[in-house]
Amino acid sequence: MQISKLVPEQSNNKSVLNLGEFPIENIPPSSILPLTSPNANGGAEKGSDFVWESCFESHSRMLVAALEPGTLLIRHANDFFWQFIGLDKNELESGVYAPNLKAPICLLDIFPDLQDTASGYLYRRHILYLVMRDIYQIKIPNTRLLDESAIGYFRSPLYLEPRAIKFWLRSNSLKVTRIDPTIDELAELGWERLSAEEREAKLIDGVEMEAWGKRLRLDNYQISGLILLEGLDFTERETIHNITGLLIDRDSILRPEKYRRINQRLRSLFRATSTIILSAESDQARLFLGTERKELRTSVYSMQSLVGSHFLRAAEANRVWNVPDLRVDCQTDCERALINLGARSLLLIPLVVKAMKSSSGAKQLAGVVGLVSDRLHNFDSIDCRHAEELIPALAAALRQASQQRFTNIHPAVEWRFIQEAERRSWGLPPETISFNNIYPLYGISDIRGSSEERNRSIQGDLLEQFRLALAVVNAFCESQETSLGEQLRLDLLERIEQLKGKVTVDAEVTALKYLGDRVEIYFDYFAQSNPEAQAAVETYRQACANEHRSVYVSRAHYDQTISQINACLKETWERWQVRMQKIIPHYCDIESTDGINHMIYVGESIDSKFCKFHLRSLRYEQMKAVCDCARTAFSLQSRYETKLEVTHLVLVQDLTVDIFHDENTEKLFDVRGTRDIRYEIVKKRIDKAVDEKNRKRITQPGMLTLVYSTEEEWSEYQEYLRYLARENWVGTEIESGTIEPLQGITGLKFALVRILPETDTNSSDV
Repeated sequence: MQISKLVPEQSNNKSVLNLGEFPIENIPPSSILPLTSPNANGGAEKGSDFVWESCFESHSRMLVAALEPGTLLIRHANDFFWQFIGLDKNELESGVYAPNLKAPICLLDIFPDLQDTASGYLYRRHILYLVMRDIYQIKIPNTRLLDESAIGYFRSPLYLEPRAIKFWLRSNSLKVTRIDPTIDELAELGWERLSAEEREAKLIDGVEMEAWGKRLRLDNYQISGLILLEGLDFTERETIHNITGLLIDRDSILRPEKYRRINQRLRSLFRATSTIILSAESDQARLFLGTERKELRTSVYSMQSLVGSHFLRAAEANRVWNVPDLRVDCQTDCERALINLGARSLLLIPLVVKAMKSSSGAKQLAGVVGLVSDRLHNFDSIDCRHAEELIPALAAALRQASQQRFTNIHPAVEWRFIQEAERRSWGLPPETISFNNIYPLYGISDIRGSSEERNRSIQGDLLEQFRLALAVVNAFCESQETSLGEQLRLDLLERIEQLKGKVTVDAEVTALKYLGDRVEIYFDYFAQSNPEAQAAVETYRQACANEHRSVYVSRAHYDQTISQINACLKETWERWQVRMQKIIPHYCDIESTDGINHMIYVGESIDSKFCKFHLRSLRYEQMKAVCDCARTAFSLQSRYETKLEVTHLVLVQDLTVDIFHDENTEKLFDVRGTRDIRYEIVKKRIDKAVDEKNRKRITQPGMLTLVYSTEEEWSEYQEYLRYLARENWVGTEIESGTIEPLQGITGLKFALVRILPETDTNSSDV
């Protein structure tokens, strides 16, 4: 709830709390009923060992407070109210003043969220009924509208997380009089002309009551008495309600962002460390576990390997399954993996549903949702009851997730995966998801020289770390003359000279291992020899105080540069993808390594509206998008003052391929058949290809390279180059040649054209 700070106003010699359209109500003392069973002398009834007033005051779990009209100062509250807000009742003077406060405590200083639209609306509704009763002398029918509550979220020192408190207002004993009787803001409603039935109908119409409540001139009413506010901690019920709402939402529970939100609420409700989801799929199961990076980690287990596990035992018993100590009974690799991740107790919720197309009413396991805790004996019977309440919503969410089982599936092909998931949910055998006769469009924007630059950054960091290690050994040797220390110093000098030469990636591992095994193990001893050695050790350790546990300055700069280049290239490509998807829906996958590469599949089996015009439109837009990526690379070179350059290539193929989804691999699609595999081989090797004539790389910085096989393909793309030149994307001079054979693949040709930088007259049209 969002509110603003309140400032009391003075009006007609009385304090009125200005709440805009929604002030808080005042309730008279008569609303606060005596809580004892008094005898004739006013004391507790004889023979009664149970004093209601003391019990309610000291042990009730409701938040109850009596408030002063207008100012909302707390004139009385029960013990739990003070405990909830973090004050000691015994230190309050007369239940009102705290010794360290100069004024009585205002409710809105403690619960600022209480003044929201809902509670303000309730207040005006109560006041309107009182005006009807006391001013217009209209008999008020019994109505549930006055029992409506408002929910606010508050932080209490008693709890780690905000609590949801449901509040009620009580106004049946309030008295209302008009200060200026000549002001009647409700006169035009003509209450006196309405029959009793018509009045009663209007008084239970929430919409009309809200409109009439807004008419009230609250500063013209004197409300006598105290406000009675009742609150009840409704956190668990509200959390269950919120979780249920999230679960039945359309998005798959296995999408990372939705999983994160549900996981957060489930952890709060069950005091758990994390949530896991075991999705049962025919003869295998997938275990989904959230990570600190808000990603979903997936592990695949055969159903046979889960025999004897708590997961299958919970499913067989078909009830919420509490595992107080997982270490005591751990029979499977899956459970041992959870223990290694810190799990100590589990609460498993099996989702067993009726099998579709089963006339016998047979049941099948949809999956298991598990709450994980790093504490032993974390879950109790209350947690079990809460888990049982969530079973219908969890089952619906997991069923929907099975229809959208693969996260981040491209929208163009998602329909086929949903279709297959629906088939399997009806008990039909799995069917391979495939798309036949698809046209592939592939392109690369590759960062040239990234490997060499990476090696130089490794070299710089290793040299710095070895020099720091040498400083430690030198400082030690100055105070102690030892043969071993001298040999260690000479070894370091020798390795430093070696590192000044060429450095490869494997040297990064071996050099750091040498320092760890042969030098760092002596640091504690060296540091005791003299202050200089101690300072050198501290300097070394501070330089390595990072997640890599090594000097990581040059490599960090390299990583940042590559990441920035990739991000800008990807952003440029994705802008063009929005435009390309409008031509015809198609599958597009982007990978980022040292640069980006894109893979497009388009065809009638993906979208039935597909035709040749769509294909050629996409091919032309692909080339424009790659040219725009090149222009982005031009600007990056000047912006980051880097020597890294980017090359750009488009692979042409007019023959179609067949693609299919292999559930045993991480890739969404693989190609099928010898002809299609040839295309995949070319994709992997083409960026390193050279001209057969002069053995120069066919890709050059600032140039667009086209690779093709047939004259028909070249004829089509030659037209695209003419169009690009007309739009000032590329120059008009074209260099061409034949590619040196690539391990059995011959006959490939290439064309090379310069990409023009962006100017004021040829700006990008995306």
